[in-house]
Amino acid sequence: MELKDRVVVITGALGSLGRAVSAVLAEAGAKVVGIDCVDGKPESVVAVFKVLDLGDAAATKQTMAAIAAECGHIDALVNIAGGFAWETLADGAIETWDQQYQINLRTAVSASSATLAHFPGSGGRIINISAAGAMKAAMGMGAYAAAKSGVARFTEALSEELKPKNITVNALMPSVIDTKPNRDAMPDADYSTWVTPKALAEVILFLASDRGEPITGALIPVMGRV
Repeated sequence: MELKDRVVVITGALGSLGRAVSAVLAEAGAKVVGIDCVDGKPESVVAVFKVLDLGDAAATKQTMAAIAAECGHIDALVNIAGGFAWETLADGAIETWDQQYQINLRTAVSASSATLAHFPGSGGRIINISAAGAMKAAMGMGAYAAAKSGVARFTEALSEELKPKNITVNALMPSVIDTKPNRDAMPDADYSTWVTPKALAEVILFLASDRGEPITGALIPVMGRV
């Protein structure tokens, strides 16, 4: 198994993508640690589950230290926590921009910063979730796309910073993910063109495994057929 005995922390573990990634990585042998901002029941394969507000830097630092103490170390961090808002500037509020930064970019920065001290000396993996909208934003997606663009730039900068430590940092840039909330929001769409959570999870598995070792600083479009 590709991730046998490796400890992988997944933020946003209760969401559709978080659940799919938990299942795929656990099947590959990983010890999965799930984190979410609300309490709930994660996938049964999640070995450890923590409720955490990733916006609280001090609490995040304490939680990552506790995970490392319990599990011995952290081999990979998958930053999935985030959210979407559609809002035009004319009908919107500046607070939406703050909120999108907080849940999409600040969470990834906070979790990554708190995890750095707990990677083994041999290296590790950080995998972020940006978005196709970070490359070209549609109407109403300004706040979301700006936050996800921040994730992309953070990924590039951190990858350069961590090259000497053999910690790779990459990001996926999905289009519309085939989840129930997205289907409910767009009932007339052609779901067959969307990317599935499992497909994204398989790419994350590749990046988290030894096969992903040569890749760092990459922004990888995973678009389905959109």
